[in-house]
Amino acid sequence: MNTADREVVTTRVVNAPPARLFEAWIDPKHVAQWWGPDGFTTTIEEMDVQPGGVWRSVMRGPDGTDYRNKSVFAEIARPARLVYSHVTGPVFRMTVTFDEGGGKTTVTMRMLFETTEEREKAFKVFGIVEGGKQTLARLEEHVAKM
Repeated sequence: MNTADREVVTTRVVNAPPARLFEAWIDPKHVAQWWGPDGFTTTIEEMDVQPGGVWRSVMRGPDGTDYRNKSVFAEIARPARLVYSHVTGPVFRMTVTFDEGGGKTTVTMRMLFETTEEREKAFKVFGIVEGGKQTLARLEEHVAKM
């Protein structure tokens, strides 16, 4: 089944090993330092990284708007893959992979929306393509300091 019309894929090659990137993605003290697009801050309320575990956060935008988020982890395959469902709007399934090669790691975020319309809404309302690129750039900056 072709899901391209419901997906958003963002990729970045990072000069860090998969284990360090994976740790930055699952440790709340690290996630709070880089998660979200430029100008956003993130407060982690809960992060239980195990299948069925919940991740609750509040992202605060540059204009002071708070965005509450809840995700539920489905798969944790350290240090290669994370899968979770973002269950607050917009609803999507996120698969994050960390592929090592040539001393670097390719980080890929694949968001799969329930419908094409939901994906299009996320483009228009949340600017998810640019936001994803900025988030991965912030991840790269953070892991360089770890």
